[in-house]
Amino acid sequence: MKSISKIYFVISFIVLFVLLGSILFFKEETKNDNLQEIRKFVVEDFEEVLAFEKANLLTFALALAEDGALKKTLIRDDSDEGYRLLDSIAARFTENTYLKKLRLQILNNDFEIFAQNWKKESMGMPISWFRKDLKQLKENKKPKVGLETGRRLTFKATIPILNGEEELGYLEVIKFIDEFTGKLRQKGMEVFALMDKEYIIEKDSLMNNFPRFKGYVIANENYNSQLMSNAKLLPWDELVDVSYYKQDGMLFILKSMLNGEGQEIGQYLIVLPPNTLTRYQKSRQNISLLTRFSDEEIHNFVKRWENPSGAYQNVHDRELIELLPKLFEEDKVHLKEVVRTRLEDYTKEELINIILEKSHKKKKTGEIK
Repeated sequence: MKSISKIYFVISFIVLFVLLGSILFFKEETKNDNLQEIRKFVVEDFEEVLAFEKANLLTFALALAEDGALKKTLIRDDSDEGYRLLDSIAARFTENTYLKKLRLQILNNDFEIFAQNWKKESMGMPISWFRKDLKQLKENKKPKVGLETGRRLTFKATIPILNGEEELGYLEVIKFIDEFTGKLRQKGMEVFALMDKEYIIEKDSLMNNFPRFKGYVIANENYNSQLMSNAKLLPWDELVDVSYYKQDGMLFILKSMLNGEGQEIGQYLIVLPPNTLTRYQKSRQNISLLTRFSDEEIHNFVKRWENPSGAYQNVHDRELIELLPKLFEEDKVHLKEVVRTRLEDYTKEELINIILEKSHKKKKTGEIK
């Protein structure tokens, strides 16, 4: 009987051990599933902010490319006047809008610097040797926006400047990656923009002395240096394998960094501090945590990217017309004439479709003739 009791005891112990192991295993799996789900929502929010940032930059560049005074400077080959105009435009917008750091430059058709708003010494300098993205622009003549490597890692919207059918040059609106990561910090995210070090240009780079991390260059100067000490203790291979890792109450997330052509040029290391992680765990539905948009607004925004021209004949017309009410009066003068000319080509039905596509807070009355 004693031997039988011992057998029962051993069997019971084994069963309990297996059950305990199973409970711990499924608990760990559930924890990983939850973290994976949080990563999904974080990346979605990140992408929405990124898309909105690029859309705003492109819209602004499209409007400026229609400035008649800028076109005249190219026609007259007057770089000094081009510098003065760009400096004046940047000063007005940084003083009166949310744009606090704005870099503008004009390139000629040979992709040489014609004018910049931040300095005059670079006039005539060729940049195509380190701006590989410009080759495609030369071929398709279409506006482009995206994250680009160069002397610094920046977002660039590049727009052909046209005088009728004649191509005069290109306008670029430039924002440092730091502005984007700074906005995310205000929403509770810390971001390290990790650029592959192979994209540092051989000469004139402003990132030669930037800190390195795991074979990357930390391209944003406003990174959180205190969190870097935590990041250095991460099991990097495991983080790369599953794209997320929780340590010290923080969630570390990896996301591919793509340039304007969709080529991977590095990684975003996104860090959720404990308070942000807790908020994500509690609130992941209906309202996007990092944006001011509801699900319906996000849906409409995605629809715009899927059908960018909407009821308009083309994207260019849409961007110009929708930007018009946002500008100051002194910046509207020439653009009003451009918009009026473009609308003359629309049929009555097309104009009605444009009105119906928009949601107005005020009742509009009138007749389309």
